[in-house]
Amino acid sequence: MLENSLKRMGKYLAQNPTPYLFLLPALIVLGLTVFFPALQAFFFSFTNYDLIQPPQWIGFANFQRLLKDPVFWQTVRNTLLYLLVVVPLLVVLPLGLAILVNQKLRGMQWFRMAFYVPVVISMVVVGITWKALYASNGLFNQFFKALPGEEVVLQFILPPFAHWLEQTFPGWSETGFPWLTSPYLALWSVMLVTVWKGLGYYMVIYLAGLQSIPQELYEAASIDGSDGWRKHYDITIPLMRSYISLVTVIAAISATKVFEEVFIMTKGGPLNSSKTVVYYVYEQAFVSLEISYGCAIGLVLFSIILGLSIVNLSFLKKQGWQGGFHN
Repeated sequence: MLENSLKRMGKYLAQNPTPYLFLLPALIVLGLTVFFPALQAFFFSFTNYDLIQPPQWIGFANFQRLLKDPVFWQTVRNTLLYLLVVVPLLVVLPLGLAILVNQKLRGMQWFRMAFYVPVVISMVVVGITWKALYASNGLFNQFFKALPGEEVVLQFILPPFAHWLEQTFPGWSETGFPWLTSPYLALWSVMLVTVWKGLGYYMVIYLAGLQSIPQELYEAASIDGSDGWRKHYDITIPLMRSYISLVTVIAAISATKVFEEVFIMTKGGPLNSSKTVVYYVYEQAFVSLEISYGCAIGLVLFSIILGLSIVNLSFLKKQGWQGGFHN
């Protein structure tokens, strides 16, 4: 049966070679830059390899070491926290932003452009800029130093956090906050950068969906008494379900693979508090030169992303998404 299938495929290729000849250069490039390195990394994860000695087969030793590695499990926790915090924000906030900029008001195009600008800026530039904002003499700390007084702020502005702030950051009103050098704040500070940069990208996806909704539906809803934000709850969110699911998938995979922000701003510190799984792969493979161990961690990360993708695709199918958007 397999031979018959191969014969039919060979006959089809012989009769219709042109499309595949156009695809051939791209397939060669992908094979050399993606598929072959992926297979090589899979092989290295079962060996002991450090770029100096030839790889030696050691079976599952790297994975046994990984199970006992406390830093790895901390990076997993950090990555999961990143996922649980960043993804909901990047699903909800861009939707609200898209609804706002979808209004037919004068000058709204400028607001759309302003919100999208962070998307086209290089993450290197973004990271360096936010690192300056987070500095001890940066804009954020200057703002807190300019507040009327520590007691006033704790009493009227931040009463739920008063005790924690006094215990964790004594004298913060004079010295500011150690945004990137505190184990309590470093990861959250990096998350803020990811959310800020991603808002415009997901906003555009939502805008495409919003502009496909007939205006007559909103007019009919207004007649029925559904107005203001209520109409978005009754009409917009149900009809944007496919777009919300798509944004959830993209944001979840992106959050799982976060690297540039961590590399530029914190280098995984302090005390591994902002180190993610992808950064740990980089650190082991290219800093410590433990290539095989880095590949083993990468294989685990690939399995996590694959499982996450399968779950998300299953959810999309249940929501009625079959490769397109059905409002």
